[in-house]
Amino acid sequence: MDTGDTRALTLIGAGLAGSLLAILLSQRGWKVTVYERRGDPRVKGYERGRSINLALAERGRLALRAAGVEDAVMAQAVMMRGRMIHGLDGTLQLQRYGRDDSEVIWSVHRADLNVTLLEAAERAGATIHFHRRLHTVDFDAGTARLIDDRDDQPQDIRFGTLIGSDGAGSALRAEMVRRGGFEEVTEFLDHSYKELTIPPGPDGGFLIEPNALHIWPRGRYMCIALPNDEGTFTVTLFLPNLPAPDSDDPSFASVRSGAEVRALFARDFPDALALIPDLERDWEHHPPGLLGTLYLDRWHLDGRAVLLGDAAHAMVPFHGQGMNCAFEDCVALAEALDRHVPVTVPPGLARRALERAFAAFQAERKPNAAAIQAMALDNYIEMRDRVDDADFLLQRELERALQRRHPQRFVPHYTMVTFMHIPYAQALARSQVQHAILVEATTGRRDLDGIDWDTLARTIEQQLPELEQAR
Repeated sequence: MDTGDTRALTLIGAGLAGSLLAILLSQRGWKVTVYERRGDPRVKGYERGRSINLALAERGRLALRAAGVEDAVMAQAVMMRGRMIHGLDGTLQLQRYGRDDSEVIWSVHRADLNVTLLEAAERAGATIHFHRRLHTVDFDAGTARLIDDRDDQPQDIRFGTLIGSDGAGSALRAEMVRRGGFEEVTEFLDHSYKELTIPPGPDGGFLIEPNALHIWPRGRYMCIALPNDEGTFTVTLFLPNLPAPDSDDPSFASVRSGAEVRALFARDFPDALALIPDLERDWEHHPPGLLGTLYLDRWHLDGRAVLLGDAAHAMVPFHGQGMNCAFEDCVALAEALDRHVPVTVPPGLARRALERAFAAFQAERKPNAAAIQAMALDNYIEMRDRVDDADFLLQRELERALQRRHPQRFVPHYTMVTFMHIPYAQALARSQVQHAILVEATTGRRDLDGIDWDTLARTIEQQLPELEQAR
């Protein structure tokens, strides 16, 4: 706990963002203490059924590189070259994410990644306490009460500054909202998800193509599968919570039992059905997970507390950027502290310096978080309803052609978000311009024959400045 030490910080939450931030801050000489409500995953095992595998992209890898843990994480990662689209008739189509194997994403299992980061945080000097759930905070007195849910025993601590890395259901955010009058809105998606598993084959290998993110798009609902390094796939089924009017589409209201989910898979995901032997058991034992977007008008309470990651800007998982964005937050916060908090600062000025750092962090990251939140919502519609649409596929074809012709200017949306480090807000703004160009150029066409490349070139040069990171 920090009791007056101006180089001490208390983190709430030892998940992915909290563990990475603990590494970065400890390496910079901060005394870091972390409190986590769950048990140590290295001892009790990891909660299953609500994890959704994670897609590690270049933004996240850059943050891991900064913390010196990239190699350890990548040793457990599985490359995904693109989306493997499973048609209802059993056809397969691989839609690459990038131009070659230098532009891929990586599937990582949340539990394995968390353990790797926890161990690195402790090696860096952070102190981590498990079974400590934040209960209440007195920001004026600088005290907080934690509860051990195993026996309901309280523990009172003193702190100078709290950092909330405790996820979408952040207890620290709740205390900050109560104390500071923050404006908080959570917009829940009208869909939820359940996690299932494809086990390894008899020889321990993968039963389907391992180097792809598998998608079974079915309009208003879909199934996805991401590979794990032990030969399994984590399968996630996304369904509406309630049936749509005048539709026989499945929903969580209509698919409740194991028998009903088997019938659904036999009808809509027949090639996946044979791969999931424990379908009924997993369905009945794993609770549905909620999906929502959190909007918060402020992320910090002067210099006493700050939020990052899902605690500040939870998003739906459909762009695979939640973790990557949170990891960018960690680096941005550590660098803001570097700029605004001197190594030696009088106690009376420490809080003011921290407030400047938190304000700078918020100013940098908040617009970018809003941008990726919007793009994640848009990507859900694309994944479930457009990846097998003829107009969408023609736009993708034109997008690739324009990238080849104008590599410094016309950079695909997915490339900017996933393989580059440009701010999310900039990627969104450019993507909107590019999408309008693609739609206008392909409307009414079935192929690219007769495209006016010269006119498109002039439009691109007028509307899209060159990107330094593009190649």
